[in-house]
Amino acid sequence: MERERIAQTLPSLTVPQLSSQNSLHSPALYVQASSVCLKRHHVSRPHNTGCGLIVAAYQQAYHRLRDEASLSVSRLTMHLTQLNRECLLHLFSFLDKDSRKSLSLTCHQLREVFLDPRLWNLLHFSSPCQLRWDNFVLGPSLRYLTICWYSSRVLQVCNIEDWLKTSFQKDICSKHESLVSTFLAHVCHMCPNLLSLSLSGCGHITDQDVISVLQSCRKLRRLHLENCVRITDRSLEGVAAHRGSLEEVKVDFCRNITQAGLQAVREKRPGVQLSSERSADLIPDSRPEEKVPLRRTLQKLLLFS
Repeated sequence: MERERIAQTLPSLTVPQLSSQNSLHSPALYVQASSVCLKRHHVSRPHNTGCGLIVAAYQQAYHRLRDEASLSVSRLTMHLTQLNRECLLHLFSFLDKDSRKSLSLTCHQLREVFLDPRLWNLLHFSSPCQLRWDNFVLGPSLRYLTICWYSSRVLQVCNIEDWLKTSFQKDICSKHESLVSTFLAHVCHMCPNLLSLSLSGCGHITDQDVISVLQSCRKLRRLHLENCVRITDRSLEGVAAHRGSLEEVKVDFCRNITQAGLQAVREKRPGVQLSSERSADLIPDSRPEEKVPLRRTLQKLLLFS
């Protein structure tokens, strides 16, 4: 009779099973408490099987084991700042620039990780205005740099020849036209180990900006220029004169690049993989004085027709 009361009581003391074996309320903990309880009070012996005594012993064993499990979990807990520098750099590498900056504001140790040049071996910017932000660090560890500005403003304003721009368009360009050039000047001084440079939609960079990078970053292997309307054959001359480890050059949709300039690079640097999509086929820029004879010719033609 007593054993039937025990069998009816013990199942009611269990809780719904949890999936985690490391939980403080895992089924393993209840089983272990039951085992300790039954061994201590010898349930198999009829004369020592009081239901109340077994229940109290079960609860006591369960709470003791739960406290031990809680202590073990607390010992395994580690604060983020207890990780070494290499681990923190690895964790930071999975975050974007803004997240890295936000995390660096929490304590001095994480700020030092943010300022570590080894963290910044790759930088990507989607507009020139991002070059003004303080959520990145330039340093000798930078290997890959990309500045891509895919905006209708590039086609409608920046890519227009200067002498054709209205005062309003010139005012718009004045707010950002020197951003990329200034940034590339900093790259020349601080990033000598740069391997790859991609510039797209940067309508205000000049040949001198590209040549300065080629002269300062002797380890540069890849140069990609796309839709940079001020780039001319002078940049290609800088590519031909580059005595570093340059392997690949792309000049796509750069309207002031000529076929003669491309051919000169192929002859002087046959080891460089040179490609040009539509650059030499586009109509190059013209100066105001070049249009005067044509205008006069048309006027005469209309006058005498």
